[in-house]
Amino acid sequence: MVRAYSMSSSPEEGFYLFEKMRQKRIPTNPFACSFAIKCCMKFCSLMGGLQIHARVLRDGYQLDSQLMTTLMDLYSIFEKSFEACKLFDEIPQRDTVAWNVLISCYIRNQRTRDALCLFDNLNREESGCKPDDVTCLLVLQACAHLGALEFGEKIHRYISEHGYGSKMNLCNSLIAMYSKCGSLDMAFEVFKGMPEKDVVSWSAMISGLAMNGHGRDAIEAFGAMQRAGVLPDDQTFTGVLSACSHCGLVDEGMMFLDRMSKNFGILPNIHHYGCVVDLLGRAGLLDQAYQLITSMGVKPDSTIWRTLLGACRIHKHVTLGERVIEHLIELKAQESGDYVLLLNLYSSVGDWEKVKELREFMNEKGLQTTPGCSTIELKGVVHEFVVDDVSHPRINEIYQMLDEINKQLKIAGYVAEITSELHNLGAEEKGNALSYHSEKLAIAFGVLATPPGTTIRVAKNLRICVDCHNFAKVLSGVYNREVIIRDRLRFHRFREGRCSCNDYW
Repeated sequence: MVRAYSMSSSPEEGFYLFEKMRQKRIPTNPFACSFAIKCCMKFCSLMGGLQIHARVLRDGYQLDSQLMTTLMDLYSIFEKSFEACKLFDEIPQRDTVAWNVLISCYIRNQRTRDALCLFDNLNREESGCKPDDVTCLLVLQACAHLGALEFGEKIHRYISEHGYGSKMNLCNSLIAMYSKCGSLDMAFEVFKGMPEKDVVSWSAMISGLAMNGHGRDAIEAFGAMQRAGVLPDDQTFTGVLSACSHCGLVDEGMMFLDRMSKNFGILPNIHHYGCVVDLLGRAGLLDQAYQLITSMGVKPDSTIWRTLLGACRIHKHVTLGERVIEHLIELKAQESGDYVLLLNLYSSVGDWEKVKELREFMNEKGLQTTPGCSTIELKGVVHEFVVDDVSHPRINEIYQMLDEINKQLKIAGYVAEITSELHNLGAEEKGNALSYHSEKLAIAFGVLATPPGTTIRVAKNLRICVDCHNFAKVLSGVYNREVIIRDRLRFHRFREGRCSCNDYW
């Protein structure tokens, strides 16, 4: 019965039944404990899980590897990575499932680099087991998050060598991974080689084309999908509308939004409306975007308001930007990043009094901005940088290279975009403050550590600032390098002094 409840829509009943067993002194066993823990996971009760863990220890079941693995999964779901790791170390005989749970735990807790290391450890002979298809699926997610293309290619080889290449879910994950690492050619190779393609396959390819700036191709792929007799789902339309947004196809975007419900019976959700708001914002139609948010059939969330706030910053629409912040306050969803966008807006129009007032407000409220962090992969190793970093073993060489790059770019006409620095400093001081942003350090390391002509791939946790965007554009022309930066919002592919985003992000 406990097992049945763990797979039902009433998992709490399974936990209560397990408790009744204890109260009536009916003996339990590791299987009953395991299913009771799964009940707790399903109805999100960490306290219930902790109670069962205590009883597991009291009853002496801690040598049961399967039960310990289930407990690891519980702690993983509640982002208790320390407790999950401790349990992993205590498991007497670890199997691949235990390793997969720990990898999943690391990914959930933003320890994606550690997840890659775990794959290597599992693949060693002394681990006593080998990665399976689930391991590969998890690690591909980590590679996509980090932009770790080389490691992703290694996983692809492992999949092929171990006979997993025909699994549709792995092929779909490979398409997503290659797309998110900016390797669209490889994504298409995987897609083309699939004997059968489901809606997820087509949606992944359409989204990959969209995020890499190939909006027209994404719309053509949508047409090909329909001709192949595969019905689109809501994810497909998210990709199609995103393609319209990235390429500024306003008429096409509005047409697809209308066709969703009329032709396919799919009601637009908040993600679809968010793409259209982004599209209208890109086109400078801010009032129309605002009207869409206030009239759409779903309740606006913080993300859609932030999308419009970003557009206000681009087009310097201060009044609407302030109104958007009011909506975020109403939702009690305002974050430090929202105020940073407003700071950027005030800074771009030179309203330093407003910048000062807003900074004081942020300090009073204790709002801390998320530190910028950029990663770059070299020979399968992911290198991480923060602003003004001093931790990298080659940091002195990196700073020397960055100084040299700055000299060359200035000769080519690069000038620091001082509105990206939010303090009321002099022009020279602002330029210095912008010099050592994390993505610039990552790019400099890429130039330093790779042969001329090698593509540089960087992943950043925040939106790229205007100055770093200009820096990468000029560098791509001067150094004849393709630079691919995936920030929190979209892909930027810099070639010959131009960016695939057409300077809107």
